[in-house]
Amino acid sequence: MYQSLYRLFIELTNGRLTSSALRKFSQSKKSRAVIPSYVKIFQINQQESEKNVTSYPTLHDLFTRRLKEGVRVIDSDPDSVVSPVDGVFSEYGLITENKEIVVKGKTYSIEEMLDDTAVFEKYVGGSFAVLYLSPSHYHRIHMPISGKVTKRWVKGEKSYPVNQLGMKYGRAPLSKNYRNITEIQHQSAHVAIVKVGAMFVNSIVITDEANQLEKGQEFAYFSFGSTVVLLFEKGSFRKREDLNVPKEVKVGERIGTLKG
Repeated sequence: MYQSLYRLFIELTNGRLTSSALRKFSQSKKSRAVIPSYVKIFQINQQESEKNVTSYPTLHDLFTRRLKEGVRVIDSDPDSVVSPVDGVFSEYGLITENKEIVVKGKTYSIEEMLDDTAVFEKYVGGSFAVLYLSPSHYHRIHMPISGKVTKRWVKGEKSYPVNQLGMKYGRAPLSKNYRNITEIQHQSAHVAIVKVGAMFVNSIVITDEANQLEKGQEFAYFSFGSTVVLLFEKGSFRKREDLNVPKEVKVGERIGTLKG
């Protein structure tokens, strides 16, 4: 019953008009009035922000703020995989031979998530990691590895919540939401970076479209809290042994090593 009511509510509120209204308000000067309360409620770390939080002209500018140079240290090991975001390392596991992953007790199809036969086949039997961003987190996305961009593509239209309720009651948000996907080749191993849109706001902005990107380099941002799913080829990734879930991680923090 709760699942049905939740899904009905989301369907009724997650339309083009509501999404447009939220986006329009967050980008308007009127939204500046709610910045102090937003900073207080979500306990934004004001010491790390590139600018004084009261100087941002809109809520959207606060969402997409940059950090001061040097506040995030990028792990220097050439084979390390680092967190692409500030967020919660919320799930890690294997991709089954049935092309599925299990997150929070729910099964997701990576075939549906990637929607590209030539791409998803190489990840069967591999591993995955899920990193969740709340509204309190820094929203810019950085490269987890250095490498060559082999493919970029976009899938999905609407976006449903990716918070705790959304993951429990939603219709497979990780594989059905609006998704902006980047595949990177690091030496012999490929990594798919699946950027998943959040409720109401599908906007995932690519800030660097170069074909070669370096670890720790910013290349995109979310306009609202959301999720990044990393997919690794079979036998190519070893998770950091002391990194358990759930665990808060920062941009540049080592989460594992590529063995390819």
